[in-house]
Formats: sequence, C-alpha cells, structure tokens
Amino acid sequence: MKLWNSTKAFFVKCKRVWHVLKKPTKKEFETIAKVSAIGVGILGILGFLISMVMKAFVR
Repeated sequence: MKLWNSTKAFFVKCKRVWHVLKKPTKKEFETIAKVSAIGVGILGILGFLISMVMKAFVR
C-alpha cells in the first residue's frame, strides 16, 4: 500500500512539472547548447591534461 501511495505521488508531481514546462526559444536553445559545449570542452581538456601529467610522472 505504501509503495502504491509513493508511486501515485510521484506521478502527480511529474504531471505538475509537465504542465509547467515550455519549449525554449531559439535564443535560449542556442545559449544552452553553447554553454554545454564549453563545459564538455573544458572537461575534455582537463581529462587530457590529467592523463598527460599521470603519464609523465608514472614511468
């Protein structure tokens, strides 16, 4: 019974969020895409630098 109530409450919350959602404008989408790409690039560069440092010191 408790599982059923928690599942029902979860879906009620999901439905509430779904009704609040809106489609982003083109400008919002472009900004989100740019920020995400910069974040992925920074993480990639950090990963590359860490791997280079590890290879240099672990010989």
